[in-house]
Amino acid sequence: MATSSMPLQPASWLRPKYFLFGFIGLMMAYVLVHNERFLIDSNHPEWTHISSFKWYLLPHGMMGACALLLGPMQFSDRLRQRFAKFHRVVGRFYVAGVFIGAPLGFYIQYYEERVGGTRSFSFAAFTDAAIWMLTTAIAIVFLEVRVVLGVTGLEKLGDSVAETVVWMCVAFSLLFADVVLQWQDLRRSRPAPARVQPVAAVQTASD
Repeated sequence: MATSSMPLQPASWLRPKYFLFGFIGLMMAYVLVHNERFLIDSNHPEWTHISSFKWYLLPHGMMGACALLLGPMQFSDRLRQRFAKFHRVVGRFYVAGVFIGAPLGFYIQYYEERVGGTRSFSFAAFTDAAIWMLTTAIAIVFLEVRVVLGVTGLEKLGDSVAETVVWMCVAFSLLFADVVLQWQDLRRSRPAPARVQPVAAVQTASD
């Protein structure tokens, strides 16, 4: 009796989302060292800058970090299948992080107009927050902007350049997400190669 062949499953480590999460992890490490190291240095001049709105910044930072850390877990098929209840709870915390952290981020940027911030930068922050809340998938822009500004040195050129980088990262994040989804659909549509059965096993089955 002949046995049916089973299609080979692609190697799990080749999934695009793993490369994406690895890239996000690298960006998070860079931002923590380059932009947020003042958190462990009480003498850093950044504390003077944020003193007037620090109590808004605290929940914004905590909820934003919650969304960034818990967001990747929503893409885990294994977690969703084996621990469905836990997956739902994590999802609720992620959504809460987005809908609290994003508006506070906009308000902080608007508040900074009192100390020299530009209205156009407030509009950029509002757009970023609105897209994040609408899609709950745009958190990577928070990291992208800081990585691009820091690595290229553009952060030294003023707010107008930073605003341009924000708009570019928002636009390219949407394009990049669409490209990844299209690539995944293309891979799923390809027929999987049939697994070749050993000759001895086929002969035994036929006997």
